[in-house]
Amino acid sequence: MLQLQNSQSENIVSGDYGCKQPDVILLNQKQWSYVQNIYNLTPRERQIAELVCKGFRNGNIAKFLHIKPGTVKTHTRNIYRKVHVKSKIAMLLRFVNDSRDLTTPYV
Repeated sequence: MLQLQNSQSENIVSGDYGCKQPDVILLNQKQWSYVQNIYNLTPRERQIAELVCKGFRNGNIAKFLHIKPGTVKTHTRNIYRKVHVKSKIAMLLRFVNDSRDLTTPYV
């Protein structure tokens, strides 16, 4: 079983889709809201971007969201266009870089 957290901070339990969620959280909800606003992402695009950035594959995202893999690809392509990147890692790095000033320094 995978335990996922959606953008509304609700816990969602999904079936075992063959991948493990990383233990590291690269962007918090404040950062995701910022990224969504500056890139004008739809709520679904944000949801898919969050799952992509957590390391989930398109097929796993499709199963989890009960949509077709082609729909995930379409949303991902639209995200790339809005963010001006060509890969998942470039998207993640752009999001982390653009939202890094919103992080709270650890004391």
